[in-house]
Parts: sequence; structure tokens; C-alpha cells
Amino acid sequence: MKYRYLSLIILAAFAAQGHAQISTVKSAPKLVVNISIDQLRTDYLEAFTPLYGNDGFKKLFEKGILYTNASYPFSPIDRASAIATLFSGTTPYYNSIISARWLNKETLRPAYCVDDDKYPGLQTKDKSSPQNISSSTIGDELKVATNGKAVVYSISPFRDAAVISAGHAGDGAVWIDDENGSWCSSTYYYESMPGWIWGYNSLKSLSQISHTEWTPVTDLSGNFCYFMNGGMQKPFKHKFNSSRRYREYKTSGLVNESITNIALQCMTSNAMGTDGFTDLLNITYYAGNFDHKTINDCQMELQDTYVRLDRTIGRLITDIEHKIGNDNVLFVITSTGYCDEENADYSKFKIPSGAFNIARTANLLNMYFGAIWGQGKYVETCFGPQMFLDHKLLEQKHISLTEATERAQEFLSQMSGVRNVYTSLQLLSCNNQRIDKIRNSFHHERNGDILIEVAPGWRLVNENNMENTLSRASFIQFPVIIYGAGTRAERIALPITVDRIAPTVAKFIRIRAPNACSAEPLF
Repeated sequence: MKYRYLSLIILAAFAAQGHAQISTVKSAPKLVVNISIDQLRTDYLEAFTPLYGNDGFKKLFEKGILYTNASYPFSPIDRASAIATLFSGTTPYYNSIISARWLNKETLRPAYCVDDDKYPGLQTKDKSSPQNISSSTIGDELKVATNGKAVVYSISPFRDAAVISAGHAGDGAVWIDDENGSWCSSTYYYESMPGWIWGYNSLKSLSQISHTEWTPVTDLSGNFCYFMNGGMQKPFKHKFNSSRRYREYKTSGLVNESITNIALQCMTSNAMGTDGFTDLLNITYYAGNFDHKTINDCQMELQDTYVRLDRTIGRLITDIEHKIGNDNVLFVITSTGYCDEENADYSKFKIPSGAFNIARTANLLNMYFGAIWGQGKYVETCFGPQMFLDHKLLEQKHISLTEATERAQEFLSQMSGVRNVYTSLQLLSCNNQRIDKIRNSFHHERNGDILIEVAPGWRLVNENNMENTLSRASFIQFPVIIYGAGTRAERIALPITVDRIAPTVAKFIRIRAPNACSAEPLF
């Protein structure tokens, strides 16, 4: 009998403990704010720290979970492929967004990643949708989990980032039109532009941007300069009065303030973070070079961009915390993990370099194939470092794709300026860890049959389309910061990959990770 009583006491104790644990379980945050900063770099971020206030980056560094050694699990990277990975939790191999542009194999013409003729633009001529994304995103899964009740919005100066981060099920994606400067969208999301966007455009239109001047927000004379060459520069002044004024504005330090303004307006107008369902606000900021110039041409502009970015992120965080509370919002901040090319003259410093002309090389490959199999244009076209073979011609001549690509690989590997040559069949079937990053960036429907890795320091040149890009394999260091929603400050140097961000957010808000995501949460 006494054992029976003892068992009851033990069971009661476990029940009490379980009740205590249940009572302390925190609810999911009311709002998740994903902040993707285009071209953010750790070295610049840290260099300008003395110029920051207390509410922006310093606050995130001191109170957030800071991962100092983040990277993307594929290569090459651009803004579109980076954003797709951040929100799908997987690589281009599965989400299909290999870059901002790829070659349409049927038309042999470049295709833009979010172009869609079925959905006309609102306040823009561009027709856009997320239909090229072949997997779900964190916003999609949130919509499914809440039966559509969660609000999902994306704000970005750039069309690709806005549409991709909004996903298939997002309530809206808003970006700045290159031609008229309006905040615009697509009929994929709305039949007509929502009133709050119309109102914002009418009150804070960029149409008068020709009267705007960009000058330093701080007194540069008392600040140090991170960059070694040139020392302190004279204060700059830029006016936006050219035919490209809106494109220039989108790469200036001023654009981030406009982004914060409309993001806060979006949050208020859509009552985000005010009910029992978690909402998702995706924001893209810009931290790259002004007008995509070299760093030597815009040193002080870049410094000012980081200082202004710090201030506007501080304002965003403070405003949102004031409205819904620190414990009710989760901020996730990271970078797109690449930066604009620097036009370095390596030959001046006797560093190995050269030019690899892919169009001429394709002609040589055609001549080589012609000597073996008879005349014909075996290489239909080139796009970037890729060659596209004429599959119909190969079929007519009874040549297998395997034989053609393997012969091409052997031939091209002997060329100066070529580091590696990969075939589509090799990338589809190989599990070699050495080429995982290349494989992860490959998609069989959008990449060519032959992919050439140009040697670092060499330039990829295509005289047919005036392409001229520098090959560089340098690692761009950037952080991942998670702040709010009851998290505790921590600094982690352990290397991580950013495909783990989406499952981490999913775990926070207690939903499934995106359907092609196999990465583990960060914690």
C-alpha cells in the first residue's frame, strides 16, 4: 500500500513539474522582422563603429545573438540567389533562383528572375511574380499554418528582392520603380494599389528627387577613414538630376531612410503584430557602393551609407519595440554575402591576370567538334561562364550529350585562364564535397551544359554582349544577428551557413520549415 502512495506522490510531482514548464513556455513573437542588407560587410561594419549611435548596430552587437562567421553554401552569389536562399532555407539547386538573370533555353534570350507577363505592374511597367521560385518560403509556410490570417509583406528598393522575399503567398511586395521613382507593385498581389501605398507616394513622392542633395550626415573632418589609399576625402555632394536618377538614388545612403519610412507605414496600415497570429515583415536595405562605382571612387559615400544605415535601423527597432514590445518581436539581420566587383589593375602590381574570351573560345570548340563530327554550330550560345550546346544537332548526328560535354571539358581545361570546367551531367550526379558549392548553385533547367570556372584575377570577356567581369573567389565576411523575442546576448564564432536561418525562424514561430529546406535550425 505504501508503494502505491509513493507512486502517486511521484506522479504528482512530475505533473506539477510539467505544469510549471508549460506555464513558462513563451508564446511565439507577434512579429518577425527579417532585415536583409545588400552587400553588408563585416570589415566595413566594424570599421565605422565609432560613428554609430546606441540604438542601431551597437545595440544589436551587445544584446543580440551574434554569429560572426556566416557564409552561403553555394557559389557564385548575387542578390536574387542570396534572398531566395535566406527565405527558402535551401540553395538554387532546389529553389531554382540561380541568379538575377539566366538564359531561356527555348528563346536563347536572357530572362529576369521575377518577370511574368501574366501580371502587369502597378505604378510600373514591369510585370512580376514569384512563380520562378520552385520551393516554398518561410512566408508561404506561415500563411499555410495560419490559414492565411498572418500578414506577410516585403519592402525593398529592388524588384527581385521584394518579390522573392514575399514568396508565393505574401500579401504584398513593394519596391521603387527605376523610371518614375514611385513605390510600386504587381497585380499578382492586388487588383489595384492599396490606399496606404497611394497615400505614401502622394505625400513622400520621389518625383522631386532632382531637388535632393546627398551630403554627409556627420562632420567628416573629425572622423577616421577605414580605407588606406587616399586618406581623408573632401565632403561630397551628389544631386539626382540625371536620366538615371532613381537608379542612383537606390544605391545612395539616403534610400535606407525611405525604406524605413514605408516599412513603418506598412506595419501600421496593416496592423501587423497586433493580434494572435505572427506576422512577417521583410525589409531589404542597401550597403553597397554608390552607383556601383569602385570603392576608390566613393570611400566617403560608403562611410556615410553605413552611418545612415545604423541610424535608420536604430529608428526602426526603437519604433517597433515601442509599439509591440521587445519580447513580442524577433529581428533577424544578415547580408546578401557578395559585393560589387572592384576593377583592380592586377598587371600593374605584377599579379597574375589575363582575359578569357568565352565567345572566341566557343568558336574554337565548334572548330574542334567540327574536326571530329563534321561542320556545325555545336555551341549555340554563351551566357556568363556557361556554354549551351545544340541538343537537336547532337541528336541528328547521333552524338550523346555525355560524350560531347566530356570532350568539351577535356578541350577547355587546357585553355589559359581556366581553373575548372564542369559539365551539367557531372553537377547533377556528383557528390564530391570539393564541388558542392558549385553544384548547389546549379539548376538543370536554367544553367548551360558546360560551366567554366575562370581563374581568380582573370576577366571573363564576351565581345558579343560587352560582358567584362573579374573572377574573384575571396570570402566576404558578414554576420547573422538575432535579436528580441526573449533571446539573450551571445557571440558565436562557430561557422554557420545562412540556409539555417529559415528553419530557425520557423522554430521560433512554431511552423514547418520551407518544403525544400533540409538544414537544421541554429538553436
